[in-house]
Amino acid sequence: MSNTTQLLRFITAGSVDDGKSTLIGRLLHDSKSIFEDQFSAISRTSEKRGMAAVDLSLLTDGLQAEREQGITIDVAYRYFATPKRKFIIGDTPGHEQYTRNMVTAASTANLVVILVDARKGVLVQTRRHTYLASLVGIPHIVLAVNKMDMVDYSEARFNEICTEYLAFAAQLGLHNVTCVPLSALIGDMLVDRGDNLNWYQGTTLMELLESVEIDHDINTTDFRYPVQWVCRPQTEEYHDFRGFMGRIEAGEIAVGDEITVLPSGRTSKVKEIVTYDGNLQRAYAPQSVTLTLEDEIDISRGDMFVNGGKKPRVAKEFEAMLCWLSETPLDKNRKYLVKHTTRTAKCVFSSIDYRVDVNTLEQHSTATLNMNDIARVAMKVQQSLVFDSYATDRATGSFIVIDEATNNTVAAGMIA
Repeated sequence: MSNTTQLLRFITAGSVDDGKSTLIGRLLHDSKSIFEDQFSAISRTSEKRGMAAVDLSLLTDGLQAEREQGITIDVAYRYFATPKRKFIIGDTPGHEQYTRNMVTAASTANLVVILVDARKGVLVQTRRHTYLASLVGIPHIVLAVNKMDMVDYSEARFNEICTEYLAFAAQLGLHNVTCVPLSALIGDMLVDRGDNLNWYQGTTLMELLESVEIDHDINTTDFRYPVQWVCRPQTEEYHDFRGFMGRIEAGEIAVGDEITVLPSGRTSKVKEIVTYDGNLQRAYAPQSVTLTLEDEIDISRGDMFVNGGKKPRVAKEFEAMLCWLSETPLDKNRKYLVKHTTRTAKCVFSSIDYRVDVNTLEQHSTATLNMNDIARVAMKVQQSLVFDSYATDRATGSFIVIDEATNNTVAAGMIA
């Protein structure tokens, strides 16, 4: 398999017992991505439970507490590959009290598979997970109508669920939605088409995962390069070398291109693009490179290189959607740390505009935030940040909030 094979990160979400873990187990099993010892282990567990067939959901329900309760609590990650693509799957919890787990898993996903039980249709949790997917900007959504074997593989029932869901998704501005009927237990329309859904002319779930276009998920227009480290080797050979190390978060850069350093506004030109394997003439997101400039400019960690295109905002105040992750409630009277790209600065919450009820999408006024709450907030930071809106660029539009007393991450935010 080529080392350049594309990587697709996707998560599964849905209500309890919709079959998320079984679906992942079936994908791994039917794509021949299960090791023999893994299959033996879940076979023994299934036998102890008195099951007639192997329970493939056990491949992802790895925590002891989950095995006892029969639900998914934490995010279980699995890795597998086909000749066409590499995959990282995140099996996210269905319960409302684990909202923070889904948000953190979804923040890096290219695609989400939202499962619906064909018998139950679109539920409150289905709507909640769809809202969370839209909140963190997942570009591709697959509605997997599972357990079609329990409704006699009814095409009418499938169309009814799809119509209802697509209408709700449109309200959130989600239009890149694909609906697939399947049976994770039987294996119909996952890797193989099976014999029971001949009326469905679309692709199988695996074919969809292998073919979905993710090249455009990265902002390729506006160059964004947060400086992570200023490299000054203390050796005789490189005593004059001064490079700026980091990862290109968006766009591309070439030797000779003019760049602007923010927040200072100073300009220069790229002299070299240095990598471990040698110098390049051009580099693209998401490559990690070292840039040298033609001019001596005072640059430090947290500064950002940009060029041409749309300029980011430089400000000490901004509004954002925030997911509170900590068991300790938000205290508006104290300072926190905000980590945005490679810059860390002290911050305060100047206001909480509203809290979103993730089940009904209603907005409520509140004076504080508790674990799993999602709210619109206004923030002030001690140093200017260089940022885009989250909708424009996920890397430069996102941040985390840190409790400076404990160094715990207490919130994740998306700049409006």
